Amino acid sequence: MTTNFWSPIQLSLEIAVISGAFVILLGIVCAKLMAHRKFKGKVLIETFFLLPLVLPPTVVGFLLIVIFGRNSPVGQALEWVFQQPLMFSKWAAVIAATVVAFPLMYQSAKAGFETIDGVVEDAARVDGASEWRVFLSISIPLALKTIISGAILSFARALGEFGATLMFAGNIPGKTQTIPTAIFVAMDSGDMQLAWLWVASIMAISAMMLLCVNLIKS
Repeated sequence: MTTNFWSPIQLSLEIAVISGAFVILLGIVCAKLMAHRKFKGKVLIETFFLLPLVLPPTVVGFLLIVIFGRNSPVGQALEWVFQQPLMFSKWAAVIAATVVAFPLMYQSAKAGFETIDGVVEDAARVDGASEWRVFLSISIPLALKTIISGAILSFARALGEFGATLMFAGNIPGKTQTIPTAIFVAMDSGDMQLAWLWVASIMAISAMMLLCVNLIKS
């Protein structure tokens, strides 16, 4: 009982942390590149970035299978490199969580970067600061609140991912079974006590994440 209870929680936190690191990095870079810039095709690119927010999780899972499955060139290349299929592995769950959480990080970071007065960054450039120095010393600190809020929301979203993970990573106990998929199985088998324990756990973690976001914004 104890092992069965803690395993999905531990795996969910591990996947959320790893995918959160990818999401933060990708979200900040993409948001910085897109903020304050106007070019043809920007709307299409941003639409692509935000699609996982509105697509059904099963559609996201289906697309991940098409792109990374064993019948795709990408999936076959990854299987050759790592000597094992990507599907039904922990890394499949990480990819699914990253895809669905990315839009939240991107939106938050972009909103933060867009509030920065370009005059401040230009003044640093005039004083001889490199683009990298401007980014680290001015852009990131000024947008830090929204970046942290986006990171927390992305972590919470990755933690609660279900549909895409179930399709792409499966529901293998001890390997790919996260809290949401464990709840589904517990309910299906009639073990409501165990289901309630996992529900209470993920609600507590998610509530703490939202509380942190509200405290940052206040």
